[in-house]
Amino acid sequence: MAKAIMIQGTMSGSGKSLLTAALCRIFHQDGYRVAPFKSQNMALNSFITKEGLEMGRAQVMQAEAAGIEPSVLMNPILLKPTTDCGSQVIVNGKPMATMSAREYFRQKRDLLPVIQASFDELSAQNDIIVMEGAGSPAEINLKQDDIVNMGMAKLAHAPVLLVGDIDRGGVFASLYGTVALLEPDERRLIRGLIINKFRGDETLLTPGYPMLEKLTQIPVLGSIPMMPLDLEEEDSVSDRLETPSKDGILKLAVIRLPRISNFTDFHALERIDGVSVTYVTQPNEVANPDAILLPGSKNTINDLMWMRQNGLEAWIKKQADQETPVIGICGGYQMLGEWIHDPDHQEAGGSIRGLGLLPITTTFYSEKMRTQTTGIVSNLEGMFATLSGKQVVGYQIHQGRTVGTKEEAHPFLSLSDGTLDGCVEGSVLGTYLHGLFDSTDFCQAFLSMLLVRKGLSQTTLSALDYHAEKERQYDLLADTVRKHLDIHQIYSILWEGVDVCKD
Repeated sequence: MAKAIMIQGTMSGSGKSLLTAALCRIFHQDGYRVAPFKSQNMALNSFITKEGLEMGRAQVMQAEAAGIEPSVLMNPILLKPTTDCGSQVIVNGKPMATMSAREYFRQKRDLLPVIQASFDELSAQNDIIVMEGAGSPAEINLKQDDIVNMGMAKLAHAPVLLVGDIDRGGVFASLYGTVALLEPDERRLIRGLIINKFRGDETLLTPGYPMLEKLTQIPVLGSIPMMPLDLEEEDSVSDRLETPSKDGILKLAVIRLPRISNFTDFHALERIDGVSVTYVTQPNEVANPDAILLPGSKNTINDLMWMRQNGLEAWIKKQADQETPVIGICGGYQMLGEWIHDPDHQEAGGSIRGLGLLPITTTFYSEKMRTQTTGIVSNLEGMFATLSGKQVVGYQIHQGRTVGTKEEAHPFLSLSDGTLDGCVEGSVLGTYLHGLFDSTDFCQAFLSMLLVRKGLSQTTLSALDYHAEKERQYDLLADTVRKHLDIHQIYSILWEGVDVCKD
């Protein structure tokens, strides 16, 4: 069975996911078979494995860093929020139920056998498991029947490294306070403290190390600087949704829906020099955009009503009338149609009028489509003609079934299973395929189309090899962490393990 080590944080956003990915990459570089594991993840950014199972994208990113295929074993429970107090519960990659937070809290301990089975199977296949906690282990109101932080560490006999975010301030207090709120048997599991996102002169920081070590009786393993990385993030609290976009030759506006999901669809565009991607919540936040991108949503009907109420619907329709390209993906595609029907109350229930920009109608069913696929762009005319024939690779994940409302509705893709996907009319395009812009040839054709519309040369901008760039980012992450943390001590902590029964 594999040796396990766990990354926990003093709070959400402290850097657990990236540090887990860094250790996965380091152990992989050092020749070990390594896999990530997070027993329970809450995120709206999800991924479909080659088996057609759903998992959180953070563990996909970590699996890529480890050089292995993503597996649902790495994330046996995924919670996808549908409201402020409720989530769809995905177990072993398949939807189990939609529950309120209170209902899930009462039942979550029943899922321990699922977690144990996934961890054991993953452990049997690898030398090292790098585990990630969720939120903070010191959330004393939620510690009962914990299955994701200290409860999981005990289950896996895993030593814990606790990371704090200095960029938010008060890092010594947050590290000490977290340790102080733990039970004695939980404190013994913490074998190292890490300070993350440091800026400035480290000689001003290090005098605090011995004082913190004296208070906690736990060694400080180092501080990781703020890194110029651009790796995927897993949920809608991502800083990238708040950060003003860089200036660019091309200006793309992404509608920041309240329940936005899979905004990772646009990461490949964000990384291109000369392309400005801005997440907007109000009309005209981006003046004269070169394209509008309408992303997926975990609550399509409510997010459509939100756009209708704040004026974004009218703004999008006006831009489409002016022949600004509008591209909808998954829930965004559904919104672009004439009607959305929800007879079985998968979301809000009833029917709602769509934006009316595509001749389609969507009906929600309980069964969720989950599949990886490839496609070829149809022979298109007009604005999108230069996209014709491009191959794309991605995945579908949706509960809606969409049909055309007129015979001349033009499909966007021919898929590898022989079916058709999406719809194109005028300056509006919709598809269920996530990962569209990750395909370099398609992304380049899309940029060229927008450049020509502005009277610029098609060669002004070049799409990145997205997959090669991610590999470079993982190596940079690993190199930085090797430089600033005591990796030899981390190996010692890993091999020594813990005795959870020790007094």
